[in-house]
Amino acid sequence: MAIKDAFGLTFSGATEAGFMPYNQALRELQCFVGDPVGSVDRAIAQDPGFVMAYVLKGYLFGLATEREATAVASACHAAALPLAATMREKAHVAALGHLADGRWHDAAGVLEDIAIETPLDALALQAGHQIDFFTGNARMLRDRIARALSSWSSDMPGYHAILGMQAFGLEEMGDYSRAETFGRTAVEIEPRDGWAQHAVAHVMEMQSRQRDGIAWMRANPDAWTKESFLQVHNWWHLALFHYDLGEADEVLALYDGPVYGTRSTLALNMVDASAILWRLHLGGVDVGDRWATLAASWLPKAGAGNYAFNEVHAMMAFVGAGLEAPAHTLLEAQREAMRGSDDNAAFTRDVGYPLARAIEAFGKGDFGETVCLIRPIRAIAHRFGGSHAQRDIIDLTLIEAALRAGDGALAKALAAERALARPDSPLSALFSRRAIDLSEN
Repeated sequence: MAIKDAFGLTFSGATEAGFMPYNQALRELQCFVGDPVGSVDRAIAQDPGFVMAYVLKGYLFGLATEREATAVASACHAAALPLAATMREKAHVAALGHLADGRWHDAAGVLEDIAIETPLDALALQAGHQIDFFTGNARMLRDRIARALSSWSSDMPGYHAILGMQAFGLEEMGDYSRAETFGRTAVEIEPRDGWAQHAVAHVMEMQSRQRDGIAWMRANPDAWTKESFLQVHNWWHLALFHYDLGEADEVLALYDGPVYGTRSTLALNMVDASAILWRLHLGGVDVGDRWATLAASWLPKAGAGNYAFNEVHAMMAFVGAGLEAPAHTLLEAQREAMRGSDDNAAFTRDVGYPLARAIEAFGKGDFGETVCLIRPIRAIAHRFGGSHAQRDIIDLTLIEAALRAGDGALAKALAAERALARPDSPLSALFSRRAIDLSEN
């Protein structure tokens, strides 16, 4: 029992009745909207032998960066293993197995080979693209999609998602003009494509086009927020534009509303919440009891030790709330993670652990130690995942630590560096003034 999709790809164990909700789940994932888990569950219920339905569900959970979700990904892999499958589908099962076991790079490699052989495999492209993001692989964010792009055309379902992913890859590689063109085209084709929307926001963030960014995000928010599970991150992007302009009240209003008004306990959403409050904290803004509320949500994950990028943001919340015990629990979990054999051991060892210690040191007022811990990891910070915009918080913390440590020479050098990279940023100008004042006193 098998059917073929619009691209001619075979789906073993699927009937038309089971493939319809599977296809819906894929379309939902391509826009980051709806309930793809619910849709793929309907596919599995209809066709228990549908191997790619288990794979898709496994990817959805495996890419959630949550320990509990990883267990679901492992269960999906176990269910898929004995099922009838083509060579392409067996490769997907293998990729899911790597992902569920924390071997992110191995999963990325298998998905790369699938897409090379079958460039119209939209799921291989998207799952691989997300892994590239979570491992900070900017080149593959661009090139994984670029290799397949010529096989796609505007009349194909899901074409907007291919353009949106290409836009983000181009942006992460600094090709801002083409990135914006690809992203805008994707949104024109499918206004609900939250990933393409966010790719254009990234361009404007990196170019310090704050007013353009605000206009872009405010133009049609209904499109990128309706039933979107990427909306918190996109609201975060809007908050960044206001932050760079020094509009703390606007930032806090967004935080209290669409960013963290619902007090999500999903790590991906709490990362954005921590990142906003820490930026305000660096600027000396009093955020009231917001830290305590956010830290309470992070507490159950303090000892997870499964994804270093998340743990650094949890540390921000614990430091902001003045909670030493969970901070120590987190560091111990990281020390244990570094003894592991999965990729997170390297994420943690190379970047996550020293950065979490730097955040802790900053909270204790040991700004010199913060500087010492961050400087060696700046050039390799991409290794623990995230985007340039997200990892900018590392540079912001370093600059603020240098200023507070009274290191005028370093502060002036870092401020000059930032002014060249972001010449139109009001925050860059503020850092430069503070550094000059410090070096002259």
